[in-house]
Amino acid sequence: MYSYLESLTVRLALATAELPEATRQRHGDFMLAAQREDGGFAGREGGSDLYYTGFALRSLAILGLLEGDVSSKAANFLRERLSGQESIVDFSSLIYGANLISAATGEDVFRDAPQTWPDTVSAELEKLRCEDGGYAKGQGGKASSTYHTFLVLLCRQLIERPVHEPQKVVDFIRSQAAEDGGFREIRVSKRAGTNPTAAAVGTLRILDSISPETREETIDFLAEMQVDTGGIRANSRIPIADTLSTFTGALTLIDLDATDEFDWKAAQMYIEGMENANGGFHGAEWDMACDVEYTFYGLASLALLRAERSESDSQ
Repeated sequence: MYSYLESLTVRLALATAELPEATRQRHGDFMLAAQREDGGFAGREGGSDLYYTGFALRSLAILGLLEGDVSSKAANFLRERLSGQESIVDFSSLIYGANLISAATGEDVFRDAPQTWPDTVSAELEKLRCEDGGYAKGQGGKASSTYHTFLVLLCRQLIERPVHEPQKVVDFIRSQAAEDGGFREIRVSKRAGTNPTAAAVGTLRILDSISPETREETIDFLAEMQVDTGGIRANSRIPIADTLSTFTGALTLIDLDATDEFDWKAAQMYIEGMENANGGFHGAEWDMACDVEYTFYGLASLALLRAERSESDSQ
């Protein structure tokens, strides 16, 4: 059975394959040109790191370009980071990147690691567990994070080690629900956000615990996050949309079968407006630089939204 991320990659790859060839070529060239000599990928400044390498590998995978020297160099970069002390965000990028390379080429990034490495990883992940049932950003954290709890579950799926006491995770996620719909990132947050809501719904999907009430309240919340430009904003205090929130919000609405609660045409037009003519995507209207992270979100959004709009128009 596919994990959450593996299933998502297949969905995105199928949708991306339906994009015009010129579009795929343009963004594929952008991503290939971004690979560094060490095999990794970087953000807008600094050297290669696991976080941005993860997004680049995801883009290359859905474009069908994760092969040959590109894949081998990336595998070597990931291998060199195996012994480092990484955050859960970076470590999840490493594991998923290795999974993508294995699926695309058969190369095993963990070939030289001890056979017990999944159990070691599982034990390290459990050190992030808090009394509230979720997982914190780092060891010693007193309160859990909705996003980092989601990341831990994704990692556990990839290493094939189920989460301990899953009902406590469900209870934590439900405790993060805001009164006006959506989910908070941390307990002390005053309002829900698009991205924590997507992480919460993803967690509940993995644990098969989405109630009809949660579905309806989430749909209503995310529909309200769509702004006049067609994109989705991060929360109610931010007046403009961004590429990341548009992807996570649209994906969540699609997963909740909310086809009639959202203007898909407007969202597609917004994402197309974030596309750079020479390849890559912008993060938002006020952020005209392109990087590998936002290019993944833009490319994935474009593929999903075109597919969803096409399906809606045919009904």
